[in-house]
Amino acid sequence: MKLFHSHFSPFVRKVMVVAHEVGASEQLELLSSAAHPTQRDANILALHPLAQVPTLIADDGRVFADSRVICEYLDTVGGGGVFPQLGPARWTALNDQSTADGVLDAALLIRYELTVRTEGERSTAWIAGQTAKIGSALDTFEAGAAALADRVDIGTIAVACSLGYLDLRFPELAWRRRSPALAAWFEGFAARPSMQATKPPAA
Repeated sequence: MKLFHSHFSPFVRKVMVVAHEVGASEQLELLSSAAHPTQRDANILALHPLAQVPTLIADDGRVFADSRVICEYLDTVGGGGVFPQLGPARWTALNDQSTADGVLDAALLIRYELTVRTEGERSTAWIAGQTAKIGSALDTFEAGAAALADRVDIGTIAVACSLGYLDLRFPELAWRRRSPALAAWFEGFAARPSMQATKPPAA
């Protein structure tokens, strides 16, 4: 399998954490990419219309984009267990993933606003709105931090990757002060070998 990769993409990191957790990481060949919100990577575009990272090329030639699809595919290729079977645990994990991905969507929209747009094009209202989404999600995860303990599934992996991205790109948010119980959980989860192996370089 081949994966279009970026060390700084939190969605790529989520895929890589899953790959490590299910024992599929050594099956992945990492391909460099130049994905950008306004200048698409022609190499990825030739394989998938969204031209985004992560994009996975399976051994049978099928091409998958979107971290949620790729993670579930890797779960079937590897040892499994990251996606719970049908029942309450599955819906909890998928819901946590969705909320954590929403944090990343908001954070990336802020990042693009600050780095892709010129200063005169930036919207403070837009940035404030996305920042508020992050805050609301953090409050939800803080309130339910006890329910994250002792779980290793797509939900907790996604939450951890979203918090890691806030550390990387938005240290000024100081999310740990707002969410001490969540911070305590994250400290333990971030020590997992899969998280350590996928930690991005310093920004």
